[in-house]
Amino acid sequence: MSVLYDVAGPRARRRHAIAGVLTVVALVLLALGIVWKLGSEGQFSAEKWEVFATPAYLELIGRAILDTLLVAVLSIVLAVVFGVLFGVAKLSDHRPVRVVAWSVVEFFRAVPLLLLIIFIWFWGFDTRVGVIAPLVLGLTLYNGSVLAEVFRAGINAVPQGQVEAAYALGMRKTAVTRMIQLPQAIKIMTPAIISQCVVVLKDTSLGYYILAPGLTTIGREIWREFDNRLATAIVLAAIYIVLNVILSRIGVYVQRRLTESKTVHAVDLESARAGTPGATA
Repeated sequence: MSVLYDVAGPRARRRHAIAGVLTVVALVLLALGIVWKLGSEGQFSAEKWEVFATPAYLELIGRAILDTLLVAVLSIVLAVVFGVLFGVAKLSDHRPVRVVAWSVVEFFRAVPLLLLIIFIWFWGFDTRVGVIAPLVLGLTLYNGSVLAEVFRAGINAVPQGQVEAAYALGMRKTAVTRMIQLPQAIKIMTPAIISQCVVVLKDTSLGYYILAPGLTTIGREIWREFDNRLATAIVLAAIYIVLNVILSRIGVYVQRRLTESKTVHAVDLESARAGTPGATA
């Protein structure tokens, strides 16, 4: 018996199986209807898809992918730096520092990202780097503010006993934060940091609105020329999915390495305490 509900009997299981089969059949019929409708409108014709097999356009898409990755990498690095600085500043013992950090973080977390990017763009950028700059700056300010809360929560999650022990050894707060709290906070908050990095990569698509170089901008030029919005959307979505999966796998690998290093260190300490050969008394 389940704590929340009674275990289904034979008749209930039979009803559930029938409902499951009917649902699958309905979804399959819906998918077939959508495919038939799109096919009848010529969305699967060769002329709408051949652009993605043309070397010249593939080169343009490749450059757009590199531009997207450049914006994403710059934004992620700057957002992490921003998050660390303001996350630590929100825990400062000095009230003016805390107030300024809190105001900056809460403001940029509240402003819609697209409006922030457009507002920065209105300052005036007329070069290629200048068009990328408002996109990178907007992504940095918004996602850095989110990461600031992540790092603040991670620092507060470090066991208080370790902090008190460091103070008992005569360490100052700056040293305690830098050597004790922050390294452990990064390990604790790695999944949240990875998730925010994926968000940054996806949000690079907003560069479309300010004509910043990237996938969505080149995608607009393609569907304007070939009138293949659906094909372009499917291809761009597939590219973003692949890039995000790769970034997620890299993040999982980094998290696993951090966890393994922590586990190995704990095993070494346990061996030393047990007096294994080579351990100092």
